[in-house]
Amino acid sequence: MRKNFGSKPWCYPQPVFILAAYDENGVPNAMNVAWGGIHYDDQIAMCISANHKTTANILATKAFTVSMADASHLVACDYVGVASGNKIPDKFEKAGFTATKSEFVNAPIINELAMCLECKLISYDPESCNLIGEIVNVSADERVLDDNGKISVQLLSPITFDPVHNVYHVLGEKVGNAFKDGLALK
Repeated sequence: MRKNFGSKPWCYPQPVFILAAYDENGVPNAMNVAWGGIHYDDQIAMCISANHKTTANILATKAFTVSMADASHLVACDYVGVASGNKIPDKFEKAGFTATKSEFVNAPIINELAMCLECKLISYDPESCNLIGEIVNVSADERVLDDNGKISVQLLSPITFDPVHNVYHVLGEKVGNAFKDGLALK
């Protein structure tokens, strides 16, 4: 038997993205975004409303970064989701974040978060709140690379948002091999 919940924005896993952009004075701002994902091979889509400071910054600079929130920075990552850059101008610093300018786009890389997508704005629709960016580079701190030089989900320790209970969970346990295990049924 199944229980019906009606129309809800529930999906598992729901990544916790930290979206960052510079304002007109080159000051970084960041926000927590749980509604987003890969849109195409080289694109990411997010649902963010027009009233966010970060949205205004992205529209002005035409660039942004998307970092993966991780377990060791959970408090800072949650803080940038509950504090408004429109009301707290030093929100980025209060979170304990520092930034390095991306080599590829006019946007800040959050030094404390180990994995980052560096993006150019493709489009933004204020009515649907749909933001689409072209991923021009993915960068990762060496501390999350495995022996083969690839990003390790265990070392990255990304968190996911549970929208049913309003909690975060950490990802990391390997349970199978993509595009391989299913071949047993062919």
